Amino acid sequence: MSAPILWIALPFLTGALIMLLSSERFSAWIGGTVSAILALIALLIPIDTALLLGSLSIKISPAVQFFGRSFELNTADGSLLAIIYGLAALWFFGTEASGTANRFVSIGLMIVALLTASIAVEPFLYAALLLEIAAMLVIPLLVPPYQKAGRGVVRFLIYQTLAMPFILFSGWMLTGVEASPSDLGTTLQSGIMLSLGFAFLFAIFPLYNWIPMLMEEASPYATGFLLWALPTFTTIFALGFLDRYTWLRNSPQFVGSIQFAGLFMVASGGIFAALQRHLGRILGYAAIAQAGLLLLVMSLQNLEMVNLVFLTLIPRGLELTIWALALSILKRQANSLQFSDVQGLARKYPITTAALVFAHLSITGFPLLAGFPSRLALWQSLTNDSLVTLFWIFVGMFGLLMSAMRTLAVFVMTDDESAWELNESWTQILMLAIGVSGLFILGMFPQILQPLLTNLPSLFEHLGQ
Repeated sequence: MSAPILWIALPFLTGALIMLLSSERFSAWIGGTVSAILALIALLIPIDTALLLGSLSIKISPAVQFFGRSFELNTADGSLLAIIYGLAALWFFGTEASGTANRFVSIGLMIVALLTASIAVEPFLYAALLLEIAAMLVIPLLVPPYQKAGRGVVRFLIYQTLAMPFILFSGWMLTGVEASPSDLGTTLQSGIMLSLGFAFLFAIFPLYNWIPMLMEEASPYATGFLLWALPTFTTIFALGFLDRYTWLRNSPQFVGSIQFAGLFMVASGGIFAALQRHLGRILGYAAIAQAGLLLLVMSLQNLEMVNLVFLTLIPRGLELTIWALALSILKRQANSLQFSDVQGLARKYPITTAALVFAHLSITGFPLLAGFPSRLALWQSLTNDSLVTLFWIFVGMFGLLMSAMRTLAVFVMTDDESAWELNESWTQILMLAIGVSGLFILGMFPQILQPLLTNLPSLFEHLGQ
């Protein structure tokens, strides 16, 4: 058995087979179980290492050839695969509680498989093509059958499609830069092309206007999955570029532009979130601010940069899962996520509203929650930067905190004195309770992630040197 077949072909084919199932419960359990098993295998069985079980020898080979392209997953990829499929399992187990199971699980598994292929393919520039295919596969999740796509969906697809030629062309030019690093003209052109490509992929201002629009138009759970999956693999793809090209990661201008873009996204995302009156749009702007934090982390030039990236990505997946699930439950009750329609829902859905607020506070970096350790580490890494940088990060986080306080006030605000009820199903309560427990565990005991983070820097040999 080869690793690409196990972690790419198998989940892709499983997703295709799930389409034949009619039961939402079975599709959710099958998709979640397959993802959880793949995560455990990645965690427990090293790739390209023979294991003896009595007289039986087991070895997962690292590479496979497909249409002349090589797909390779090495021993160092084990922790990354465990993180990816572990978080994917949470999304798939939560589909029954959100009411979006059958189609979501089948297409979601195929998307995760394609995105995993994007980190395994060689030459690595083909990852841009796989990211584009995955983005196109997201569309059936966002647009119900026989309905016209909204503006947010159209803009998302346009921006993702525009990113691909910029990245492919910049990769071709970067090959020339490696051969002749003294050619300043080619270096500048390739840097501009690469920056434009990743600006579209990361949805850097003003290219993030599709995110809040999409949160209003589409299913919150499907959009939340999109906001988790694509930025996660885009971040890994970007780290690959920085690792391969020495002049790129050592360029003060390029690093400075990454930091400025990240700072602008954090500040604008937090400020706009504080001004919103729609719960979905608040989640959209919070995701924008988080993407800005990832860019700020990637602008760091120290040995801990890779660990800090993944220390940010892991809680991010859990936070978005809880928040999107809570929004899906509330939307089924209120039919709209405007403040006026969800006012007082804490009395009817106390578990859901509490989980949403905890996920929101975790994204702001509230103490004892999952987002706090990465925010603290980022603050410590930026202590030598200017006060202007720290001030705008504080503005963004303060804006997210204010939006969390406004959301909580709307949930508990009511004119009548109706009794408190528990209207969530047991499945919904269980999923939300597991998620919130995870937020507190990761916040109070972040060291439990250390076994996963230990091997991840070896994926990028030159970063931080």
